[in-house]
Amino acid sequence: MKLAGMEKKKVLSQKSKIRGSLKVTIVLADDHAIVRQGLRTLLESDPQFEVVGEAANGLEAIELVKRRKPTVLIADLMMPGLNGLETTRKVLRLKSKTRVIVLSMYRNEAYVLEALRIGAAGYIAKESGGAELFQAIREVVAGRRYLSPIISEAAKDSYSSMGTILKKASAGSPDPYDTLTARERQMLQLMVEGATNRDMGARMKTSSHAVEIYRAALMRKLGLKTRGKLILYALRRGVAPGHEAKAIKKK
Repeated sequence: MKLAGMEKKKVLSQKSKIRGSLKVTIVLADDHAIVRQGLRTLLESDPQFEVVGEAANGLEAIELVKRRKPTVLIADLMMPGLNGLETTRKVLRLKSKTRVIVLSMYRNEAYVLEALRIGAAGYIAKESGGAELFQAIREVVAGRRYLSPIISEAAKDSYSSMGTILKKASAGSPDPYDTLTARERQMLQLMVEGATNRDMGARMKTSSHAVEIYRAALMRKLGLKTRGKLILYALRRGVAPGHEAKAIKKK
């Protein structure tokens, strides 16, 4: 009996080591604590997944990725200050092995294409079920890309397969957006959020004069002449969704 017990412990130990070697570590980035809590509970119901950190914004997510080096970062598309697309861009520039999945309530083609163009491994609709999220994580960990079927169905008039999407995402001439500095991109998002010049100065920790300089640089690089056109460009480009009415009214 004692020998049998030892053998059982040995088998359990071996299984534990196997699970450990397959453990997928995850960082969650969403500005809503209740969403992060729900995702953590869901993910940790599977012993293969371990949530090693939570971030309320993009900057926190980047720092967590640097420190924890997770297998996967799940980032909400729309976070204040630094959105999911910019967070993805910066994480990939770290040249880490972390794979990024963008989680979003937006099915707009522009957001999907931009996320894939900058290197996101997956794009999932927030209305997706837990089983789909698990599948997406396993797909990206295996080195593949994943796109929610519901997004493909919603955009079937624009593209019909993942291959078509990836081809479309990588096609086209150089994008002027890529010439923008990190500060200019931050300012563009703040404009879409409806921030005034004073708000932008405070959030960016700079002067009103510097804000005007950044705006002039944005207009010059993008070939746009008004604040309203800058905001429309950002919305259509997928830089920062929502807030149209509020942003356009602010001058």
